[in-house]
Amino acid sequence: MSALPGPDRDPTPIFELFRGSYGTELLTAAVEHLHLFQILADEPLTPEALRIRLDLAPRAFVVLMTAMRAMKLVEVDSAGRMQLSPLAREHLVPGGEFYVGDYVGLAGSSPGVLEMVKRLRTNDQGRAAESDPGAAFIFREGLKSAMESEMSARRLTLALAGRAKNVAPTLADHIPFGNETLLDVGGGTGIYSIACLRKHPGLKAIVFDRPEVLKVAAEFAVHYGVADRLECHAGDMFTDPLPPADAILLSNVLHDWDVPECQRLVDRCAAALPANGRLLIHDVFLNDELDGPLPVALYSASLFSLTEGRAYSGREYREWLTTAGLTPSQILPTLVHCGVLTGTK
Repeated sequence: MSALPGPDRDPTPIFELFRGSYGTELLTAAVEHLHLFQILADEPLTPEALRIRLDLAPRAFVVLMTAMRAMKLVEVDSAGRMQLSPLAREHLVPGGEFYVGDYVGLAGSSPGVLEMVKRLRTNDQGRAAESDPGAAFIFREGLKSAMESEMSARRLTLALAGRAKNVAPTLADHIPFGNETLLDVGGGTGIYSIACLRKHPGLKAIVFDRPEVLKVAAEFAVHYGVADRLECHAGDMFTDPLPPADAILLSNVLHDWDVPECQRLVDRCAAALPANGRLLIHDVFLNDELDGPLPVALYSASLFSLTEGRAYSGREYREWLTTAGLTPSQILPTLVHCGVLTGTK
């Protein structure tokens, strides 16, 4: 069986263009509503002191400041304090001769900016009312989720598969498998597992997700000719027992959740692995210093708006793996700003 084919052209620029609007929203929010540059004009502040001045929750603060640092508007000095870059000091401090904040502020009342400001100040998008679109991408007990309705689950699962089909063949090329079983937690269509199955004939896979989502995964398994080696297992990854496997894949899953849930899920996966088992984290990665890259920082704002999570750094992921008793490896890049980080038990 041939491997799943990859794209002839890298679609990364399309995703960067699509997420670019979050840069406008974050910059305008910082200038017009949060007055970030006016606050830092007086003196550098420690991250915690600045967070308190802005009155933001930790998750919202990281999303905002990672973007500001990636835009080269805020820097960290030798004492670890946040300060304005020369570019921001000349052009974004009110009263300056070359101030452009009023121009940026023209977008201050646009719906997207106002919604971003609301989300930054409340930090509750993922926990919002049942009618909120933020519930679409996550499942949490007690929250009505689009992933529980067959029609909306199918639509969202197939939409997310658009990126996965591009990236999955590269992931399969990077990870060696023998006669093993791979557990794909929150696997959606199962396209990452399917790519690995087609690349590695001795591999078996289990896709673990919500029942309505698994209907799509079963169809994909038949379409790609791997139904005899792919099992669909319904459950809640935070509460239900994880099926036994030699390796566990979390592909674009952890970025949907806040730090406590991420550590909890990594711990659960680590506990379910046998000795020498591998936990494969496939996701986007911020720089360890949380100062970029800008495309990932803007994707983080998208995640912040649609889920309970954000993008995380390699350092954060390595800390979770180490806390769970796993030994982290180096990050191997795949496609569309993603990479894979392996933790071995």
